[in-house]
Amino acid sequence: MDECKVIIMGFGSVGQGVANALSMKKDLIKDKTGVSVKVVAAADSSSSAISQDGLDEELLVKTKKEEGKLAAYPEFGSDKSGLDVLDAVEYDCLIEATPTNIVDAQPALSLTLKAFEQGKDVVTSNKGHLALKFKEIVGAAEEAGVEFKYEASVGGSMPIINFTRDTLASCEIKSIKGILNGTTNYILSRMTSEGSDYEVILKESQELGIAETDPTQDVEGIDAACKTVILANSLLGIDATYSDVKVEGISNINSQAIELAKKDDYLIKLIAEVSPENLQVSPRLIKRGSSYDVSGTLNMATIKTDLADEVSVIGLGAGSLETASAMLTDLISILKNKN
Repeated sequence: MDECKVIIMGFGSVGQGVANALSMKKDLIKDKTGVSVKVVAAADSSSSAISQDGLDEELLVKTKKEEGKLAAYPEFGSDKSGLDVLDAVEYDCLIEATPTNIVDAQPALSLTLKAFEQGKDVVTSNKGHLALKFKEIVGAAEEAGVEFKYEASVGGSMPIINFTRDTLASCEIKSIKGILNGTTNYILSRMTSEGSDYEVILKESQELGIAETDPTQDVEGIDAACKTVILANSLLGIDATYSDVKVEGISNINSQAIELAKKDDYLIKLIAEVSPENLQVSPRLIKRGSSYDVSGTLNMATIKTDLADEVSVIGLGAGSLETASAMLTDLISILKNKN
């Protein structure tokens, strides 16, 4: 395999990050794998740019930012979107970066299963289809004999799935506990350092682009619960879906509660716990100075094992290039395996 033709589905922050990262790292990927990567299609929710000869990643991002839609890409813009794009061009790997949908997992579910049916590998940053139908999707990939990678779905640039599987391959994983949502960690960190109320920090977070206009998935613990399901299935072998997780968010945390915790040298953090006995996301008291004492949009997780005891990982849990870094790592892994 000398060349890998990829489709980028979803061209919001993460999809654009993948395009920018590919533009920056093409030579490195070629050096590491011996394979040249070429973007043959990119699609947003209503349009696309498609060319079997390859597209310019920087021009894709420029077009989306300036024109608002990929149909405006010079010469190769198209009104095709969704599943139609997968039929419109020859490709080897689908890079799936559409928004997470926790209701019916679309469009990620249909896109992923169709790519498998076409015999194509898939790299995703999406959580919805994995949180709702993990076993079905992984089973479909195995049946099709293709590779399916989803490191970016849990920790942004924080390595956890590949790290645990590869570096801790000799260990049995007993449990995982950590901070899996950067937005809530940022809000709680700011409330702790400034003594401000939840509503004030949430509004500022939205203005900075750290929290979404509709922050429900983050602040109500839904995002962290999806990640809990993915870790439970992929690393502990627990057959779980989103409905199996007990979920409580941070919207009821006030400045008085945080001040009371501080007096006893504690912090309040939104903690996800993954174990055979408990799948839960909830605000908890953690000791100041412990491994869970991380600020800003950082994510962290402590992996409890039988041989290595506890191993902690930390990294930025959100961000365009940060998430793209995990997706490119997955792509490199696939290309190495192919070669």
